[in-house]
Amino acid sequence: MSGGDAHVPPSTVGCAPSDDLLPAGTPIDLDNCAREPIHVPGSIQPRGVLAVVRESDFEVRQVSANVGELLGRPVDDVLGRHLSALIGPEQAARIEQTARTYGDLRHRNPIECSVDVGGELRAFDAIVHHDVGGVLLVELEIAYGERPVSFPNTYQAVRGAVEELNQATTLTELYDTAARAVRDLTGFDRVMVYRYDADYNGEVVAESKRDGLNSFLGLHYPSTDIPAQARALYEKNWIRLISDVDYTPAPLVPAVDPASGMPLDLTYATLRSVSPVHIEYLQNMGVHASMSISLLRQGRLWGLIACHHYAGAHLPPFGTRAAAEFLGSTLSLRLVDRFEDEQLHKRLAAQAVLGKLTAATLNDTESLTVALLGAPDLLDLVPADGVVVDIQGDRRVRGSVPPPEVVAAVMDWARGADDEVAATECLSRDLPELGLDPQLAAGALAINLPDGQHAVWFRREVLRSVDWGGDPHNKAIAVSEGEAVRLSPRKSFERWREVVRRRSEPWTSNDTESAGALRRHLVESLYRRTRGALRVAETLQRSLLPNAIPTLDRWHLSAHYEPAAGDNVGGDWYDAFELRDGRLIVLIGDVAGHGIAAAGIMAALRNALRAQLFAGAEPAEALGQLNDFCLHMLPGAFATVIVARVDLSSGDVEAASAGHLMPFLTDTVPPAVAAPIRLSPPIGIKGVTYAPSTFTVEPGHGLVLYSDGLVERRGEAIDDGLDRLCETLSRAGQSSASRIWTEMAWGHIEDDVTIVALRRP
Repeated sequence: MSGGDAHVPPSTVGCAPSDDLLPAGTPIDLDNCAREPIHVPGSIQPRGVLAVVRESDFEVRQVSANVGELLGRPVDDVLGRHLSALIGPEQAARIEQTARTYGDLRHRNPIECSVDVGGELRAFDAIVHHDVGGVLLVELEIAYGERPVSFPNTYQAVRGAVEELNQATTLTELYDTAARAVRDLTGFDRVMVYRYDADYNGEVVAESKRDGLNSFLGLHYPSTDIPAQARALYEKNWIRLISDVDYTPAPLVPAVDPASGMPLDLTYATLRSVSPVHIEYLQNMGVHASMSISLLRQGRLWGLIACHHYAGAHLPPFGTRAAAEFLGSTLSLRLVDRFEDEQLHKRLAAQAVLGKLTAATLNDTESLTVALLGAPDLLDLVPADGVVVDIQGDRRVRGSVPPPEVVAAVMDWARGADDEVAATECLSRDLPELGLDPQLAAGALAINLPDGQHAVWFRREVLRSVDWGGDPHNKAIAVSEGEAVRLSPRKSFERWREVVRRRSEPWTSNDTESAGALRRHLVESLYRRTRGALRVAETLQRSLLPNAIPTLDRWHLSAHYEPAAGDNVGGDWYDAFELRDGRLIVLIGDVAGHGIAAAGIMAALRNALRAQLFAGAEPAEALGQLNDFCLHMLPGAFATVIVARVDLSSGDVEAASAGHLMPFLTDTVPPAVAAPIRLSPPIGIKGVTYAPSTFTVEPGHGLVLYSDGLVERRGEAIDDGLDRLCETLSRAGQSSASRIWTEMAWGHIEDDVTIVALRRP
């Protein structure tokens, strides 16, 4: 469709973008066209002459082989000589002065020249460009059309069209006005506006054509039609002309730059020769001349104004091409304005909904899921058929969504995408193993939140037809050339309709941006709510720890509590108090879980156990009563506890353990040993009997109780931690709880730690 090196239509087969370009001169067919070095073709279109001039002294280093035909100068009389040998001293001086005065020559072109050709002065347009390596590209085209070529003349040629573009209120009006204006200006048989999506799939969105031609309006073409290196050229060189598809390329002499030994980069050359594959495709279409004008948005290729001529060669003069390029630039600006305006309105509408949702989440008395599914709800923020929200254990659904197991699989996929927001319009492609009914869900957009929390929107299948410029699955023909066979562009350009199935309406950039903004607000809200809950839990937990422990006459009692790193409040507690008969109770408990829920359970268990022990229950009996209380009042709760009742006069100890780690007995003579206490199941299990144990703490011995946070480390067996504690106690002797903590503390503590140390001097 274009006038450059894109193959549209039909598209090329297998032309995936690649930076691994082939060496110049490699034979090209559809197998390797995506790696064709189209910026260094080594030849030009012969409607003009190209001279490569060294800027330091304006010596001609290379020249196109058609110099004799167009200018009457033999190649040998030009190479190695001053530019004046090519165009005469006066014209060479004008080009030299312009090149030395201006850095950017784009807006100085063309430089009008009169060159003596066989004794007759002929008008030429010199198009000059600074190139890398200290060389100047001088292109000389035979001049046609109104002169001088100046901005006033250029603007005058398109003034009416520019006014129409400025008055257009819709994108369709912009497209149609541009296509009609460029055709009126240039005289091509067909002019189309070709638009790309984010993945460079294209569509003809406007067309102005000569009567009798079949229409291309509405046809689509896949992204492979324009290889990456062709897109890069369109973004740098905004207008491209092939005035005669049947031209014979004029090679450069010599073929490579004498200074560098490399082929000349002709990216910015007006006369650059084009891909032979593209030429063949144009010939297959019956096109004899072609031109394209790039449409850019923020420097990136947004689309093309593509021109075709069927009646024969067609050469719009430079001034006309400049006016068409000006029109294309104006259209680009208007398209960007219109696009940005439409995007702005969509963003403002989404931000209004997001603002209301965010305000609703500030009410901490209401769950986040309720806030998000109120009025407005998440379906007002991102249009879909249904949405699932699962935050802080509260799962709710609005609209039509697939079963929970499918939602779980989609979220596994979304988390595997390693992105905050994951979207697909074709779940059957990304999760083929689900066998999902597209009428239930064909597309999904998910936001990943901490700890597996999420929100995910679903859209059903939307059947739509796409009219291709020929079958996109059969885009090449095999051509025999002697014993060799190569792939060539196909010859059929019939409209080919494909029904797209198992896909939802695509998620727009506004959809994903809105979802991303919502995620940021939710993360902040979760952090705020979690911090508040942690503060409550920490306050509750610390309020339940003893303000002071008994001071004993002939024993030393100490305790130490260390919260987990990262404010991860756990369920540890300890207690120590004297009974009315003078015996001492020491205990440690650990509720499973973290946060305010664990702290609340810990408070209930701590108070119930304290009451039972104070009332005179033996440790094993008190644990049995505690287990009954937990099963009846706190179903689902789970805790480990160890209780010891010590006769301070004799050192005799009655103890029981509900799934807790065994205390250590210490001596003045190492090593420390585990206390002889029988282990029973944890609190929260039905049908359990707790076994009593007895032993004596002799003079000079001690008893150390602790929670699992002291000995557990991620990636390490608990036996290693127990061995380390045993070594510490053996080394530290009769130490206080704080000293034991200091000796044991290392690295990151992931759980809270509680230590109670009792010793008998």
